[in-house]
Amino acid sequence: MEWSIGEENIRYTAELSDNEGEMTLNSVKKEGEEIPISDISISYNSNLDRFLVNIDKISKLAHVVKVKDSYWIHLDGRIHIVNSHEIGYSNQKQSEGSLVAPMPGTIIEILVKKGQRVRKGQSLMVMEAMKMEHKIQSPKDGEVISISNEVGQKVDMGAVLVEIVD
Repeated sequence: MEWSIGEENIRYTAELSDNEGEMTLNSVKKEGEEIPISDISISYNSNLDRFLVNIDKISKLAHVVKVKDSYWIHLDGRIHIVNSHEIGYSNQKQSEGSLVAPMPGTIIEILVKKGQRVRKGQSLMVMEAMKMEHKIQSPKDGEVISISNEVGQKVDMGAVLVEIVD
């Protein structure tokens, strides 16, 4: 999954790993180029209905609200708006035919069937990661030739979810 901040058109991608509910930021790329990052981990604090963000071993609470495809993050008295760009809406090229999991998560809904014709931007499935729902959308018009997972299945980042051909 790609992200942009505020009104910027710059795209970021992040590699995360999940260790028993705590997400660790492994790397960040800005327009495809890796950039230096702090030591960052994120976990959900159900008692406060917020996220606990650890940045260089300093803990902070963050409140996150999803509005359409944007996340409003309240952290340190400031609001940061982070926009998600589902696969298929990226300005960058992606390998044709297969959609992969943007982060570790659980498949919670499959919206298409093998053999079904789909259009660019159509939602194909929904996965949950870090207590948030992420729509996996078609990057092009085509036919679904395989669905690699079932509802309730946990997937790793980069796992092939759906394959589409013209």
